[in-house]
Amino acid sequence: MTTTAPPALSLGERASELGYAAGWRLVRTIPAPAARWAFRAGADLAARRGGRGTERLRANLGRVRPDLDADGLDALTAAGLRSYARYWREAFRLPAMDHEALSRRPVVEGREHLDEALAAGRGVVVALTHSGNWDMAGLWLVAHSGPFTTVVERLKPESLYERFVAFRESLGFEILPMTGGEAPVRGLVRSLRAGKVVCLVADRDLSAHGVPVTFFGAPASMPPGPASLAASTGAALLPVGLWFTEDPVTGEEGWHFRIHPPVPVPDRSAVPAATQRVADVFAGDIAEHPEDWHMLQRVWRDLP
Repeated sequence: MTTTAPPALSLGERASELGYAAGWRLVRTIPAPAARWAFRAGADLAARRGGRGTERLRANLGRVRPDLDADGLDALTAAGLRSYARYWREAFRLPAMDHEALSRRPVVEGREHLDEALAAGRGVVVALTHSGNWDMAGLWLVAHSGPFTTVVERLKPESLYERFVAFRESLGFEILPMTGGEAPVRGLVRSLRAGKVVCLVADRDLSAHGVPVTFFGAPASMPPGPASLAASTGAALLPVGLWFTEDPVTGEEGWHFRIHPPVPVPDRSAVPAATQRVADVFAGDIAEHPEDWHMLQRVWRDLP
């Protein structure tokens, strides 16, 4: 019997692996105020240096806030990078924190929509944006209604992907890989037919089969998966908004989740309209809290 050695990692892949490994090992050991300062400083440095991700975030936020002048857009981009850094700081510290205590802290608006959908027994598709801290939202959801299923992109190198899977499984998430295993839609359908929750981040299309939508007044594409799953299983489709909070007096950090009413998807012919409705709901929450939308990738066809 022979075995094949795994492919050698590129310099960039090796650096990513080491960086994330160090983050999960070391950041949790740093006092919280020091970690907060360090990640904020790193975000400010990224804002000053620019770079592809920063420039794309700036372009995306410019579409969200076309009223801002150059200085205002620079300030919003810097705030967005600080918010993104906060997400990573929390992610690195979450494994060592008291999950039960944390799950009681978020402010959750509209939880009755989730409870009613679960009571119907047909499953729930939760559609999220890349905003705030989606891991904290998952932690709350596990405490509220039990484990849920989600799909993750298969990162490179494989060891980095495995770290992310282990991290999210430790929070109670059931992880399905987007590629390299059983077609994820089968696992998602199984969960929904069992009356469970499926969570999908749905503000960016990663395929060539997205649904054309109008998003902040311009053409974009969003994944059909959430609406298609709802149409094929009878599950409720619930858009959810996420953002960070901070007490202006004490400085205590928190999280706010807004669960919107279900978007009707009576059959497959309704998928385009339902996807547009989800995009409209997403736009409303993002417009309220643009600094917490961590979109450093391309969304609109006419933007670089």
